[in-house]
Amino acid sequence: MSEKGLGFNSKTIHGGQHPDKAYGAVMPPIYQTSTYAQTTPGGHQGFEYSRSANPTRTALENSLASIENGNYGLAFGSGLAAIDAVIKLLSTGDEVVTTNDLYGGSYRLFKKIFEKFGITFHFIGMQNSENIADHINEKTKLIWVETPTNPMMNIIDIVAVSKLAKKHNILLAVDNTFATPYLQLPLDLGADIVMHSATKYLGGHSDVVVGALVVKEKELADRLYFIQNASGAVCGPMDSFLVLRGIKTLHIRMQRHCENGKTIANYLKSHPKIEKVYWPGFEDHPNHSIAKSQMKDFGGMISFVTKGANYRDAIAIVEKLKLFTLAESLGGVESLAGHPASMTHASIPKEEREKSGVVDALIRLSVGIEDENDLIADLEQAIG
Repeated sequence: MSEKGLGFNSKTIHGGQHPDKAYGAVMPPIYQTSTYAQTTPGGHQGFEYSRSANPTRTALENSLASIENGNYGLAFGSGLAAIDAVIKLLSTGDEVVTTNDLYGGSYRLFKKIFEKFGITFHFIGMQNSENIADHINEKTKLIWVETPTNPMMNIIDIVAVSKLAKKHNILLAVDNTFATPYLQLPLDLGADIVMHSATKYLGGHSDVVVGALVVKEKELADRLYFIQNASGAVCGPMDSFLVLRGIKTLHIRMQRHCENGKTIANYLKSHPKIEKVYWPGFEDHPNHSIAKSQMKDFGGMISFVTKGANYRDAIAIVEKLKLFTLAESLGGVESLAGHPASMTHASIPKEEREKSGVVDALIRLSVGIEDENDLIADLEQAIG
């Protein structure tokens, strides 16, 4: 059977994977080595030095390409290292259009690192693709999209943006961390590059930090492989193994994340002490129809604000939670709660944060795969 014909559930387990040639190991071994023996200069078996390539990392990169319906995968030491590689495709004077409520680490990388090298970033609302068109000029070389966005869960129409990007010969990169390929396949919708913080849902167990890129075109892949090798921000073989192991259960974990997310979102929406809940599955959520068309389900990420939008109330809630752990990150089997203004998005100036809705009273939940009744009971006692 052709691998291209496999369903997603099968791809998470078999996509790009083959028994190890040495002993037939079903799971790729952890090749904990920095270098490889050669019979003559340049006479090797495809591996010379583990910054350039490592068999365990290659197995992960093949898996990543398979589940995203791409042809080439690249694994990095973190999601930000993967983003860093994409921006290194650009040159001084180039411009990037991106969303105004993206992950704080991405904002920090763009503003504090790459702007001083003469790359200009435009942070705009992207719910309407016409607004994106207004910010494109002859210097625009990249559109950077998150959908759903972090933490406002805004939905951006990948098909519409891809048409715009192709019209102007601009690269389109999509951060698919929140959705995962289980819910959304940006390359199939017209994107050129898919990025993941594989630390999150792909790894799924809060025990590894890895980033990923997937592309279809060889020329673009070759440019990114060069940057990956030249800059050296790669993940190690143990990290690669852990994400490979996580991907094999991605489909069943995501199903439960979505089921629990729906239950928690509806519980919060009906709670008398909650003012606003942000979750793409609600029919009144902005661009819900687009989410419905480009996503298989609506995920386990939820943000909400209490009545009165009081900062102290928000802090009191996250401090009282017991089953939800107050911690950075998301996408693990355990439920996490975060306060974006002081945690994940603290690097964004308050004035800029609040323009996109990231107010001091906002709480973000990463709903795990525990028993939904236990999660509701925990929220009930914390909210009061």
